[in-house]
Amino acid sequence: MQSSHRILLIVLFGAALAGGLFFWNRQADERGRIQDHTRIITPRGSLADIEKTTISIFNAAAPSVVYIFTENAVSGFFGARQVRQGAGSGFLWDDKGHVVTNYHVIEGARRIQVRLDSGEAIDTTFVGGAPDYDLAVIRLRRQPTDIRPIPVGTSGDLQVGQSVLAIGNPFGLSRTLTTGVISALNRRLPTATGREVAGVIQTDAAINPGNSGGPLLDSSGLLIGVNTAIISGSGSSAGIGFAVPADVVNTVVPQLIARGKFPRPGIGIAVLDDQAAASMGVVGVVIDRVMPGSEADRAGLEGIDYRQRILGDIIVAVEDQPVADTDDFVRMLQTFEIGQSIRLTVRRGDRERPVTVTIMDIS
Repeated sequence: MQSSHRILLIVLFGAALAGGLFFWNRQADERGRIQDHTRIITPRGSLADIEKTTISIFNAAAPSVVYIFTENAVSGFFGARQVRQGAGSGFLWDDKGHVVTNYHVIEGARRIQVRLDSGEAIDTTFVGGAPDYDLAVIRLRRQPTDIRPIPVGTSGDLQVGQSVLAIGNPFGLSRTLTTGVISALNRRLPTATGREVAGVIQTDAAINPGNSGGPLLDSSGLLIGVNTAIISGSGSSAGIGFAVPADVVNTVVPQLIARGKFPRPGIGIAVLDDQAAASMGVVGVVIDRVMPGSEADRAGLEGIDYRQRILGDIIVAVEDQPVADTDDFVRMLQTFEIGQSIRLTVRRGDRERPVTVTIMDIS
């Protein structure tokens, strides 16, 4: 019996060994066939100078770009409270942990979190917002050791055709780089308040949902704008994106950090709707009513007398520059400082007269 057991074990071992050798030979044969079809890797040459520049700019700027998460409380069915989440982009403004983004990214949020380049998520505090410019500032509640503020350039000397780079978080894909050129300058961008941002940059660099609040950079890696909006029939990039210019950002943001708001220039009037004025053949800004005690009131301006059916004063020029409508008037006011006196040309009936009025803060 023992002899038969040994014979059986030897047979089984031999069968296993033969099977293993067959499997090994088959695998070796397959590897050989695969290697026969494997292409030899061709050494790549040096990167083009423009590629090196783009890579360098991205590597330098990406740590300054943040991913913003928001939570908003909204009403659901039967009055139930629900949480709606949002996302956007932003960038580090200074070494104190201030972050700049679009106002519409964080508007109404009950909680705002920022994810840094390291992947760390930090809660923030709302510092201030300027809806008229679609800009806002938040601040990190806990300051990490390594903060890299973005370098700020100027938008005053930009030229159509120069290269630009956009960095943001489109569709939740963090730190995405897109490139393009400046397609146009001095566009006017409407905001949710009805006012327009002047001097807006148009670019064909792909900007998609989630890019809002991210930086637009020039070929030196300097901030020249804040990506804000697109024109698109589908909601995705169609090659027409807009950025709030850096010179506006560099004017508004320090005020938001210091005061929590940006002064809103005005004279203390409510104006007639432009369509209503146009239907009457009026070119200019029709004063509907004057706020009591305002600078316009002190200057003697008058609104519409609805009882007597008498049209109010019509502002037709600011410092001898013609005013066509309310947008013209608001844009001109934004070029002056709070407390500065300006000269208006006002028409009432067939008579025009000059009126000096002081710019006031109506924010």
